[in-house]
Amino acid sequence: MSGDSLPLSALQHWLFCPRQCALIHVERLWEENRLTAEGRVLHERADAGIPESREGMRVLRSVQIASSRLCVHGVADVVEMHGTHPFPVEYKRGRPKAHRADEVQLCAQAICLEELTGQEVPKGALFYGARRRRQGVVFDADLRALTSRVASEARSAMAAGDLPAPVYDPSRCESCSLNGLCRPQAPRVTSGWMARRLVRAGTPE
Repeated sequence: MSGDSLPLSALQHWLFCPRQCALIHVERLWEENRLTAEGRVLHERADAGIPESREGMRVLRSVQIASSRLCVHGVADVVEMHGTHPFPVEYKRGRPKAHRADEVQLCAQAICLEELTGQEVPKGALFYGARRRRQGVVFDADLRALTSRVASEARSAMAAGDLPAPVYDPSRCESCSLNGLCRPQAPRVTSGWMARRLVRAGTPE
């Protein structure tokens, strides 16, 4: 792959929060909290073990994949081979989300597998640890277009080396392990403090 190839996880990070993506993939910052530790353990369990055959399919684990079209690379947790047709399975610690970041990451894996095998990959699955079951994902035209757009946006932003401004969203920020490094509420606090100082400075004694 070329030097501007992104890790597959960057697509998920970018769609979830562009600033988080830049902190991880441009600034090279990382901190772990309970949620990321649980996710890491779940991935380690999924990736562990040797290839196996069961119920008429071959199960491959920790599969190195890449796409020259998307300029991404990474590791697929599990790829089930139904004959010659790959079926990717991505493991996540929590529950299904309102945004499509997990689906985009999985779709990118499917595109990688299509390039590597020459076989169409129409669907895959997300396994959520909190629910202990799979959620099927169909790689339709809309999801493929979204995946291509996200890959292009993330790659351009990472190449530019920009760090997007923080946007505080409690539903994302309070569970993010990078909250302390990002400090998403700091600009608002500073801005409010400065505004009060300016008002006081302009008030006659």
